[in-house]
Amino acid sequence: MKNKFYKLLFLFALSLFAVSCSNDDDNHDDHDHDHDTSKEHTFVRVLLSDEKTTELTLFDPHEDKISSFTAKFAKASLYTTESGRYAGIVHRDNNFVETFDSGLELHGDHIDVDDVPKFGILATSALKPTHFKSKIGEILTFNDGDGTLSVGKEADVNKAGSTFKTINAGLLAHHGAMATFTNGTYAITVKDNSVTGTLPEKVKIIDNTGKTLFDAKIQTKGIHGNASDGVYAVFGSSSGILVVESNGNQKLIDHPADFGTAWFGSILETASAGKFIGYTAAKGAYLIDVVANTVKPIIANTTIMQCKTSYDHKKLAVLLHSGEFKLYDISSLQAIKETKATSETATDATLKPQMAVTDRFAYITSPTTGELVQVNLSTLAIKKTKVSSTPYMITVLGYENSETHNH
Repeated sequence: MKNKFYKLLFLFALSLFAVSCSNDDDNHDDHDHDHDTSKEHTFVRVLLSDEKTTELTLFDPHEDKISSFTAKFAKASLYTTESGRYAGIVHRDNNFVETFDSGLELHGDHIDVDDVPKFGILATSALKPTHFKSKIGEILTFNDGDGTLSVGKEADVNKAGSTFKTINAGLLAHHGAMATFTNGTYAITVKDNSVTGTLPEKVKIIDNTGKTLFDAKIQTKGIHGNASDGVYAVFGSSSGILVVESNGNQKLIDHPADFGTAWFGSILETASAGKFIGYTAAKGAYLIDVVANTVKPIIANTTIMQCKTSYDHKKLAVLLHSGEFKLYDISSLQAIKETKATSETATDATLKPQMAVTDRFAYITSPTTGELVQVNLSTLAIKKTKVSSTPYMITVLGYENSETHNH
């Protein structure tokens, strides 16, 4: 009888322990597991500027919620910083750069809502800030008006009294570009007036004081567009694809044989080291492998209106003037999605749709209707949301993540 009593007591204690463990799991498993791909990730945001007004629209697609802010000027260009938390807002014609904070903070495997969305303190005046980049925690613009760089830090976006510093490398004013290497040096374009117009002809390496570390080695007949993975800086050039390394090494990769006088005026980064996308409206979009020295077509088409890599840089999205949307897997170079996303846009339209793409949705502006077109990449269903009078530029902020900790 006593043994039976102790056995029952043991089983009762065991059941209490199991319930306790179960409750423990409930208390500590405070992740938000969102695997519903019909909705956007919880912590993705879409930021839009307007052509005619100073309105800045922040769209939360998961909650279908819009918030409005007032930028310094209308017709702002928008860029996402390396961390994904902040945006750089470039007012080229008004000689000003400001920043915006989504309020979202990445903590390893989850996201915290660290603050409310707001403009950052970090801002600067500059002469025609145009080319934007963000690497190794920095926010940079190349200033066409005087050939300088403006450099700020993501960590200083909300810091009282913060501003950008100016790097003067002694350049002539030109329509230039720069790229950051992981060692903190920069590849920067140089104008020597060997070619008429505003495009530069060469690239040199400087440090963060503007001192030249490696002079230009290759002369081209004009440079436009560039990207960097931190190891290689790649520039579009009429003389070939210019590849620059932080040690000063430079080389040209030939364009495909049928290009004639066409060349890549836009270079995009991908998620694969040493691989970039080259785009020209005259030919289409091609994968550039700077290690293998190869250039392979992804889409050969002369009616492309927009050509953008996805937020994770693993896919290439193309929007044709016809309104056809095509999505390609960069690793396989194969088309994986295709649909009619918008109405046709005239090639001479003053303001054309702009596009940003996550792993779940494509977001396309509709300047004529003031809407944001959302294309579900799983179902190809289309939804439209009114955002502003004349949406101008678009960028994605935040994280393709729905995990949160409740503190």
